[in-house]
Amino acid sequence: MSSLCRDCQHRSEAELAACPACGSRRIVTHPALFSLSIAHVDCDAFYATVEKRDNPTLKDKPLIVGGGQRGVVTTCCYIARLYGVRSAMPMFKALKLCPDAVVLPPDFRKYREAAKAIRAEMDHLTPLVQQVSIDEAYLDLSGTERLHGAPPAASLARLAKTVEREVGVTISVGLSANKFLAKTASELDKPRGFAIIAPEEAEAFLAPHPVNFLHGVGPKFAESLNKDGFYTIEDIQHADLKSLIRRYGETGDWLKRCAHGRDNRKVNPHEDRKSVSSETTFFEDTADLNILEDHLWRLSVKTADRAKAEGVSGRVVTLKLKTSDFHPLTRRLSLAEPTQLAQEVFRASRPLLIKEATGRVKYRLIGVGLSELSDYRADAVDLIDPRIAKRAAAERASDKARAKFGTGAVVTGRAAKHVKKPEG
Repeated sequence: MSSLCRDCQHRSEAELAACPACGSRRIVTHPALFSLSIAHVDCDAFYATVEKRDNPTLKDKPLIVGGGQRGVVTTCCYIARLYGVRSAMPMFKALKLCPDAVVLPPDFRKYREAAKAIRAEMDHLTPLVQQVSIDEAYLDLSGTERLHGAPPAASLARLAKTVEREVGVTISVGLSANKFLAKTASELDKPRGFAIIAPEEAEAFLAPHPVNFLHGVGPKFAESLNKDGFYTIEDIQHADLKSLIRRYGETGDWLKRCAHGRDNRKVNPHEDRKSVSSETTFFEDTADLNILEDHLWRLSVKTADRAKAEGVSGRVVTLKLKTSDFHPLTRRLSLAEPTQLAQEVFRASRPLLIKEATGRVKYRLIGVGLSELSDYRADAVDLIDPRIAKRAAAERASDKARAKFGTGAVVTGRAAKHVKKPEG
């Protein structure tokens, strides 16, 4: 058994109740503690923590960050969460649950500055840092023990202390042998946590948990799995792979791998893009909704192709327009599930366009993008609505045809209208 003091980084090959060097009881103990090197680092209630850092009078108060036009909770502190407040919850509902909460609008400038400082500390540990959002990242510390004079676990404990001291933000660390298990571990001991899942214990650890314990299985997907007789991860572990694939397509393969704790994805520092998008400038300014919609569909396909190429999905769809007098306009919509499908990008952005393209204003540019990116896992929407499943399957089939025979092999009627026109 190996032990590590999270405060002074004292290491021992014995199980410790308290640190013999500094007396701290913040001890992490695990047989594989000093042999694992893939980590997931997640800031604790990031926006709310930054706000409390800058205003100490908020320390012991329930705090909600959000509001604005959408009137929803962006994030909240852990005190507010005790009342049942959650991210993306309508503000009126959050205040009904926690009427004494302090509500602040988000200050993204401060959050970006804090995130930049945290990223700099992670870069000191390893060049293999994959930022997946403003407040979380994967790190591969393989081979860094000689450089830092300490195993990855000790370097990560030192990182947590440094970030808390220098940036004023607490982080939780998950340590394992792959990204999926590291992400799962980081959720186990929040806030200020440090948890470990070794690959040899993954199956037994995961087995008794409900299916929605798997990161990426949302409420609707879990409901569908329950209807099919899958209530625990152990049920998926015992299921036949071919049967899962026949029932759920590529999602079935993903489920099986996750249920057994398998993940062969590498920590890739080049996959830290914040968004994927496409845009075009017209030869002539237009207020014609049909023309704008046709271009929007083509750009949705282009954006989806880029997302697929990079292996990411996006939860936020953004429509970009620029008027004939160069006035920029952006509109955003958050999706229930991340997507990389052109159909879903178009279906989300089209109502935003219809609201703006009333015929009174001419536009010279249109664009569409995906943000709040995450690793693509499969089309969860396939399991909710059979019509969506058919559209998704058709799009995947056309992707394969275009990859094999060229981009013009499969063209929709809408895209064909503009396929010969050069882009601006």
